[in-house]
Amino acid sequence: MGSRQIVFRACFALTVAALFMAAPTTARAQLGGVIIKGDTLHTFKTVDPNLTETRRRLAEARASLDRDVASKSKLRFVSLNRLEAVLAKRIENGRGPTETMKYLAGLTRIKYVFFIPETKDVVIAGPAEGWATLAPGRVVGIHSGRATLELQDLVAALRLFRAGTKEGGAVSCSIDPTQEGLAKMQSYMRTHRPQENARSAQRYVDGLKTSLGLHTVSIGGIPADTHAAQVLVEADYRMKLIGIGVEKPAVKLRSWVDLASGGAISRNAMQRWYFVPNYECVRVSDDGLAMQLVGDGVKLIGADEVVLKSGQRVKAARVNSASSKFTNGFTKMYPKLADKTPVFAQLRNLIDLFVAAAFIQNEDYYGKAGWSAKVFGDEKAFPIRTYQTPVHVETAAQAVWKGRRLLTPVGGGVIVRPRNALKTSNLLSDEDGRVAAVHEGVDLSKLPKDKWWWDAK
Repeated sequence: MGSRQIVFRACFALTVAALFMAAPTTARAQLGGVIIKGDTLHTFKTVDPNLTETRRRLAEARASLDRDVASKSKLRFVSLNRLEAVLAKRIENGRGPTETMKYLAGLTRIKYVFFIPETKDVVIAGPAEGWATLAPGRVVGIHSGRATLELQDLVAALRLFRAGTKEGGAVSCSIDPTQEGLAKMQSYMRTHRPQENARSAQRYVDGLKTSLGLHTVSIGGIPADTHAAQVLVEADYRMKLIGIGVEKPAVKLRSWVDLASGGAISRNAMQRWYFVPNYECVRVSDDGLAMQLVGDGVKLIGADEVVLKSGQRVKAARVNSASSKFTNGFTKMYPKLADKTPVFAQLRNLIDLFVAAAFIQNEDYYGKAGWSAKVFGDEKAFPIRTYQTPVHVETAAQAVWKGRRLLTPVGGGVIVRPRNALKTSNLLSDEDGRVAAVHEGVDLSKLPKDKWWWDAK
């Protein structure tokens, strides 16, 4: 075989309902989705040449949306208890949420959470704009192309941190090979060696895929059959594809494969990368009636492991420098990546929603508002568990000749502990009173009772 070895790059197939797509400002929209066969999911990709379909959908959205909600707003407010009250009346009349309700009046981020004592409103606020549903199902802002917040994800967060309880903990997602599969893969690598040609390389990769087998999807904290869970899994999967060099990111970011050096990678090494929040993301007013979410909210961290012959994973003695460089680079570029790739904006928005819901519960805004969130808390009244539950995904692998190294499987996932952001050690003070000032400027005295969203004046 000479001085070269095959680079084996393993990853996992996509398990999502919200699908591949670049922002509408790009020159060529990359689309894709999943095909579900039993409980195993597979990916596919299509292309929208010259953005013809994308432009058509954007034009339709601009024509159909009310001018007020379609306009760009630096700060749009949504009263959660007013929204629920209006939705409850619609449900009583046999109707579901409007499009404006489904997409929270076009919010693209949560910047503030308020309680308004005079009217007993629980309010979230952030930048907003009109939205469009682009093929094959991604909802994004018609001006920026950034992912739009969704009511079903907000409800998933509120159900995690319910009214009248202290319940609610970590949210997690993981896609990992089985111990049996890893053992079989180790055995295969000990007994097979590819020759330096494309046909031999492909046979070797096919054998690795067969021996490694299906991977297991695990969701914790929230139901696996929700849109929120699908976003966690897709973001995890897309990050791994970028890390192993299979997917080219929309921003300048070096993959782990590009950064790895031959001497740094062991045959039995396993890289594990996790999305976690930046927990120093909450600034609270002195009276506790207002909270601001700051920063970009998401970090990628690594954990190196070694795979034994038995397939058992144990912590590696040394941290792989390429893995550290990749995770640091990914974290640094995350804001730009989220602007270009909607699923990463969705992940950031989900983390914001979880932290906001934990704050609402922690400060007892439910009790202060006399709000039980009865409709939002009832799956029968407002169902959100409408997605296929992912159980297994196929191994996706590629072979590239690149020096004397063999890059082995990638694991990891997403771990969110929203309450950590509310710990005293992580909270940021409102020293200059800016958060309090924004809160004091919210006047609902002239707002009609059935009006649940409005723009800052």
